[in-house]
Amino acid sequence: MTTSFGSATSTVIPNDPKIRMQSFTGLKSLHSIALARNHRVFPLPFSTPSVIRAVSTPVKPETSTTEPKRSKVEIFKEQSNFIRYPLNEEILTDTPNINEAATQLIKFHGSYQQYNRDERGTRSYSFMLRTKNPGGKVPNQLYLTMDDLADQFGVGTLRLTTRQTFQLHGVLKKNLKTVMSTIIKNMGSTLGACGDLNRNVLAPAAPLMTKEYLFAQETADNIAALLTPQSGFYYDVWVDGERFMTSEPPEVVKARNDNSHKTNFPDSPEPIYGTQFLPRKFKIAVTVPTDNSVDILTNDIGVVVVSDDNGEPQGLNIYVGGGMGRTHRMEATFPRLGEPLGYVPKEDILYAIKAIVDTQRDHGRRDDRRYSRMKYLISSWGIEKFKTVVEQYYGKKFEPFRELPEWEFKSYLGWHEQGDGALFCGLHVDNGRVGGKMKKTLREVIEKYNLNMRITPNQNIILCDIRSAWRRPITTVLAQAGLLHPKYVDPLNLTAMACPAFPLCPLAITEAERGIPDILKRVRSVFEKVGLKYNDSVVIRITGCPNGCARPYMAELGLVGDGPNSYEIWLGGTPNQTQLARSFMDKVKVQDLENVFEPLFYYWKQKRQPKESFGDFTARIGFEKLKELVDKWEGVVQTPPARYNLKLFADKETYEVMDELAKLQNKSAHQLAIEVIRNFVASQQNGKSERVIRETIAAAFSFGLRYH
Repeated sequence: MTTSFGSATSTVIPNDPKIRMQSFTGLKSLHSIALARNHRVFPLPFSTPSVIRAVSTPVKPETSTTEPKRSKVEIFKEQSNFIRYPLNEEILTDTPNINEAATQLIKFHGSYQQYNRDERGTRSYSFMLRTKNPGGKVPNQLYLTMDDLADQFGVGTLRLTTRQTFQLHGVLKKNLKTVMSTIIKNMGSTLGACGDLNRNVLAPAAPLMTKEYLFAQETADNIAALLTPQSGFYYDVWVDGERFMTSEPPEVVKARNDNSHKTNFPDSPEPIYGTQFLPRKFKIAVTVPTDNSVDILTNDIGVVVVSDDNGEPQGLNIYVGGGMGRTHRMEATFPRLGEPLGYVPKEDILYAIKAIVDTQRDHGRRDDRRYSRMKYLISSWGIEKFKTVVEQYYGKKFEPFRELPEWEFKSYLGWHEQGDGALFCGLHVDNGRVGGKMKKTLREVIEKYNLNMRITPNQNIILCDIRSAWRRPITTVLAQAGLLHPKYVDPLNLTAMACPAFPLCPLAITEAERGIPDILKRVRSVFEKVGLKYNDSVVIRITGCPNGCARPYMAELGLVGDGPNSYEIWLGGTPNQTQLARSFMDKVKVQDLENVFEPLFYYWKQKRQPKESFGDFTARIGFEKLKELVDKWEGVVQTPPARYNLKLFADKETYEVMDELAKLQNKSAHQLAIEVIRNFVASQQNGKSERVIRETIAAAFSFGLRYH
């Protein structure tokens, strides 16, 4: 039995009550039936079939002839000739924007249409372009190209994303083809950075030369290649059909073309995706044990390398079902952590990934995009049923999930050895925004030393392959541009993240990137007010809407925009990103945040257990008790002022210099001065006499500070 239709064909599975689904009417239109001749998939060889269609819709009687509801985007995809039409025509018109169908399709090409929401009256349209960089790898040539494009066609800045890519904002429609083709011709791509398909594959950005880390990066590259669209639409639109594709490993080609379990579209230009691609975005991350720099549990698929006692990779554990997006006031939408699916030998990983993707392709909902992510399919079915169905596509049983050590968040900031004689340097970039003097200096360093770089999932930069002799001059020039060693950066800033939000994101409800510098300063002030130490830190993430691009639902303190100048506060994540936060309080106005922060941080200081993080503390105490503390809060009991107090600068010139440096870090001159003195003291305090400490402080003041 074979049924062909636009999205995917019917898939036959065993008549097992645990996995049986109601039969649904497939995507049947004249257009899809005409296309179906080239997109047939034969049923899996199991007895007593129960048909599962590509579109999960509300159960209807078998006799119903009503075509199932489909989202508008599904129709756009079906009628697009594999993501070409009408985009290929719309980009040639004189209007500054493109129509609704093209707006959806251009996402598959790695771009979003936006307009400046700060402006009133006529909309000022532009496009955001997002690159595709598996594992965050950026060749020297591509970085210099992106730097040039930002100045020539963008807003003069580059943005590093939480999925290890660049975002280039402000590109006008008339310049789209020039910018896209330039990226393609300079070792880059934006294909699949957005849209209903596999997005950028994450991997640890650290260029460590151990077998595990090298295998993780190789696996990320191969998965990205496996799930890259094959029909050529990207190159047809932007470089007139000229291909700029590197050769693929034979194991990738073999896995993609394998149809031994009848899950491919054998005569289609898209053997995995078909005409309809996936129901929604799809996210994958690869890592090694202990290294949770990739937020492994927030992905649709999380892959963990498993090695033997000699560090030789043997296979991979697989998590499934993670995802951050939700909708306010709709309890049926929710963030979710991935859960263990099983283990596969390393030679089978591409086949296992393909089987999971095919399962989501055929069974994920296509009627309501709010429920189309794979996490909702798994939540509906349960992990055992999902596993059983995936095994039909995979053709094997998954082995038991291997035991893993505890996860750690690793930032890789500062200087480290790669393991091959070279060094790498991790640089903190507030909110991933590279601009101004920082951007100019980065270019000079990358160009002068011919460095490759990597982008981290925490919106930071890693400069790779640095010779030891270059360390001092590179450190000096970077520090002058505000790219400081992490010990000189406020700990709150080191782990904080925010999405772009206003002014360009069409989904933003309130500020995120533009608001987080002030919010972090206010949190620091609250820390000082309640007596927390400088190195006491909290993972803070802010998004302008509930879609969760900066993964706020994993933060110890998450702020999610829920109205103009208003946030929903989430508490309970952990520093190693293994516990989901929960909604604590909503509709908190930005000017009232201290009313919540002060009691929470005060009682954390007073009642925490040894080394207990803020997130673990809030989870242990419970929200009912915490809300009671917030409601009854009357302020911090003031203690007499300290005998000594750091006050103003001694001269205007020194203040102006310090103020200029502070602005590069989104701090006040006073805050930066305090940090300088603290670091002087900390560097000298261990084993030093009081006299030496006094001399150190005096040396700091010779730069223009006065101590009273």
